[in-house]
Amino acid sequence: MKRIQKGFTLIELMIVVAIIGILAAVAIPAYQDYIVKSKLSRVMTTMDPIKTALAIYYQEYGGFPITGAATNPMTALLSGAPDSTQATPPGPNVPGTDVWTSIGLTNYPVLGNEIQKLTYVVNPQGTSTTAAAVAITITLTKIKAGTIDGKLLTISPVANIAVADPPALAATDSVAGATSTRWGYACQSTELVLLKFFNNAGAMCTGVTP
Repeated sequence: MKRIQKGFTLIELMIVVAIIGILAAVAIPAYQDYIVKSKLSRVMTTMDPIKTALAIYYQEYGGFPITGAATNPMTALLSGAPDSTQATPPGPNVPGTDVWTSIGLTNYPVLGNEIQKLTYVVNPQGTSTTAAAVAITITLTKIKAGTIDGKLLTISPVANIAVADPPALAATDSVAGATSTRWGYACQSTELVLLKFFNNAGAMCTGVTP
């Protein structure tokens, strides 16, 4: 009688395990990168209305809204609560600390879970009621432990802006005469997924440290 095989041989099982291992080695990192990219997309979604509002403000008033003082940056925490320096909304094109309402946003920006803190600084020159340049730094969180979480991302129309919290703007930094505001990114992390993500977004995000 012909013997009927009732199971898999050891070699067959080893081949299956090897194939599963190869697939897992390729799929798991790709899936993790996909998760990181989706979280970075939410960061950009959070920042888009702020950037758009600032660009419109710049076109209308010829500059960006300023805070109370150059050494006193506007800070919004994850809860949306302002820091202790905030004052009554001053209205558009008037010096003051409530930048968000002056650019048409409702109170302070609602920051997603991926943004721990947002800092807004400008370079007010003389007695002008607007600033020639602006820089926004956000502290990233809950994206990728070890390489991205806790790192800074600075967004500014000024080229080669340094990453810092608060970011530094020189008196000469300006986007005066620009017909539109093009935003660039600077990263505190060397995480390739982060750098490639913002480079693909039309920005030059290089891995630098403060």
